[in-house]
Parts: sequence; C-alpha cells; structure tokens
Amino acid sequence: MRPDPSAHALAPAGEFSTSERNAVYRAIETRRDVRDQFFPDPLPDDLVMRLLRAAHAAPSVGFMQPWNFILIRDAAVREAAWAAFSRANDEAAEMFPQERRDLYRSLKLEGIRKAPLSICVTCDPDRAGPVVLGRTHNPRMDVYSAVCAVQNLWLAARAEGVGVGWVSIFHDRDVRALLGIPERVEIVAWLCLGYVDRLYAEPELALKGWRQRLPLEDLVFHDRWQAR
Repeated sequence: MRPDPSAHALAPAGEFSTSERNAVYRAIETRRDVRDQFFPDPLPDDLVMRLLRAAHAAPSVGFMQPWNFILIRDAAVREAAWAAFSRANDEAAEMFPQERRDLYRSLKLEGIRKAPLSICVTCDPDRAGPVVLGRTHNPRMDVYSAVCAVQNLWLAARAEGVGVGWVSIFHDRDVRALLGIPERVEIVAWLCLGYVDRLYAEPELALKGWRQRLPLEDLVFHDRWQAR
C-alpha cells in the first residue's frame, strides 16, 4: 500500500535561533581534514550510529539513498589498506615537480593507522532501479548524493569532537579486493575517524604552503559564465 501524502502535515520551516545558527556555521567553518592527530581510543557505538544517522539523512536525487557504509576496525584490514595507500602515495609523489616533492612527502598522512575506525562509503547505482527520478539526464547524480552523505557525517563528527580524514590516494582495485566490494558498486570515500583534541586553525595545506584558499569573489558569477 502506498503512503497517503495527505496524512503527513508540513512542519514549520522557521529560521534557527541565533545560537543554533552559529553552531551550524561554526561546524562548517572549523571542519578540518585530519591526517595525523588521532587518538587511538575507540569511538562508542552510540556515537558512531549518530554519525551514520546524520549521513543517512543526506539529500539524495530521487530519494535513491545510494550509500553503504563499511565500518573497518580490524587492525589487520587497516594495515592492508595503509599498505595500498602507501604504494599509491609513492607513485603520487613522483607526479609532482621536483620542487614540490619534498613538501608533499613531509605531509603526514597516517590516519589509516592511527584512527581507530575507518568507514568506506560506497555508491550503489542500482539502488533505485535503472530509471531514477532526477538521474535521467545526469548519471553521476547518485555519486553526488553519496558525497552529500560524506559531508553530513563530517559536520556531525565536528560537532561531536571527532576528527575525520578523507583518504583518496589508492588504486580502486586494491580497496575493492580488500573489502570485497562488487564491481558495479562505486567507492566514494575512505574516511578515518577518531577523537582529536586539537585542530588546525586554518586548513593544514594552506598553513603548510601547499595551496591557499581562493577569494570567494573570484568564484561568483552572475547570470552567465565569468560575468562578475
């Protein structure tokens, strides 16, 4: 039986209180990609479920909810993932000009080993069938939806005092084989999670001279491309 839409009243859509609004913006503005500052203490199960519920509340095109979350706590699995990352990281270093390689190699990227929990976020393109409302003309909308789940989780983690690091330097085939992910399912993110007591005041890559934040006014156009 299909649900009756008339049975569900619309909820008020008023603005948040000042303190609530400030908390949202604070989470956004102080969110950081944590690479090396994790404590080894395990995250409580109820906390992990709160983060997953936040991720699961993300918007998704056609309400397809394409995500799955693989929780990885086993030290041997995380060590194998680190080995796969390490091989790819060595390859990545060679892709940069010589003058950038030393700085690249100085960045500590030890989250997989240090964080007590990793979460592999995936996208199942078949979750809502072959034809999905809103994905009919852009097949990547399912992946974009899964990335919204990552962002939800990340902001919730910031509010909970949990650091998150996104690991993207690996060969897809290595993680797929390690976790038994089917070929049709796309790997979206490997996230490292753990408690932290300090975060960089600005993005770490900016502070260490890798790249600076772009001025917002250079990125905003009006009505047409590059119309300022």
